[in-house]
Amino acid sequence: MKKVLLLSMFVLAITGFMVAQNYAPTTDVLGAHQNQGRGCAGCHAPHSGSFGSGHGGGKDAGNYALWGQDASPLYGQTIAFGDSGKYVEVLPASLTAGGTEVSGIMLCLSCHDGSVTPTNMMVGQSYEQLLGVLPPTYGSKPIPTLLGNDGTAGGTGSSIPGNYNNDHPVGLKAIISPDPANGLIWTGKAFGVTGGSNYANFVANYGWPALAPGKWSAPYGVNAATSQAYVVCTTCHNQHVMNVYAASASSPIAGNSTGFYQTFFFVNGPYNPGANVTAGQAASTTQFCRQCHTGEMNEANNAEHIPTVF
Repeated sequence: MKKVLLLSMFVLAITGFMVAQNYAPTTDVLGAHQNQGRGCAGCHAPHSGSFGSGHGGGKDAGNYALWGQDASPLYGQTIAFGDSGKYVEVLPASLTAGGTEVSGIMLCLSCHDGSVTPTNMMVGQSYEQLLGVLPPTYGSKPIPTLLGNDGTAGGTGSSIPGNYNNDHPVGLKAIISPDPANGLIWTGKAFGVTGGSNYANFVANYGWPALAPGKWSAPYGVNAATSQAYVVCTTCHNQHVMNVYAASASSPIAGNSTGFYQTFFFVNGPYNPGANVTAGQAASTTQFCRQCHTGEMNEANNAEHIPTVF
């Protein structure tokens, strides 16, 4: 009888974590990307491209529809990401080159570089930190939002000033490796999950929003020459929604195809550094990274029953 009771309590506890969340943001979901009131037009100029926003440069033809920033200083630049700059990315020669390197890297850096691009309305510090909504475990020093102009020195390998060696790699060299032994497979075009595998159990526990096929597009790039998937800025970040992630049929969270989950920093999935996590539980912040870093999953290390706290 005691064993049955304990098992029932365990099941109820796990079920409590699996119930769809209903987080309700108290600030506009566009957050920092409201650009101090300019709103969508801060990035998307409805007329005349970057010239319509007053950012047109000498090389910028202004012919990339609805992009209101001047990306011309970034065309063809070499940026060395990661430790010692070993993940080298050569940016496309123009916005009209198209592809995920443009939409998922260069457009982001046209605001977030801060070294050769205009800093626009950005103050170079995390919006959440300025609002005072981060947990006290974060330090008091400003959290930079300008990657190439983050106040640090020592970066090497880039053709533009600034330090990108301390930034997570993106681009063709930042390959997302499949893990068929644990159940994350790659078809050459999209990721899939082997039923009953460790990764399937991880997806049931947390989800896989950074890799799941989206309703409109995949959140990663695919190298046409090698058919390998690679990380871009928009793999980890949703530039249009800062503080909440909505589960969907194409990207369920903890098995739920509906529900709203708290997130920070425009992260493309549940990511809540303020959640109260105790022993025997996994933080959503940790779980988000394990979508790609599969060897660090609980499920890959014989720990199958560690619930996620959102």
